[in-house]
Amino acid sequence: MDVIKVKANSRTAAVAGAIAGVMREHKHADIQAIGAGAVNQAVKALVLAKGYLAEDGIPIFCVPEFVDVEIDGKVRTAVKLVVDPITSLVPAAVKE
Repeated sequence: MDVIKVKANSRTAAVAGAIAGVMREHKHADIQAIGAGAVNQAVKALVLAKGYLAEDGIPIFCVPEFVDVEIDGKVRTAVKLVVDPITSLVPAAVKE
């Protein structure tokens, strides 16, 4: 599964649709952004995607991480948003 890469000029609605689509298909999504503007767009898209997925009964949670990525031979620090369905946190015995 590919990482959803977000730029400062990414359209939030388009990124939100991508997040929702990946979550529906794979039940997991990784979103990566470098820089304040890109992180802002990624977080706004995540909020929109949360709404889209809630309509389908798929509540989600997000865990942010720092990751190092190499771009043109230089190491940059990116923010990675790891998204999973909330149901994965609930033990099977509690669901019943």
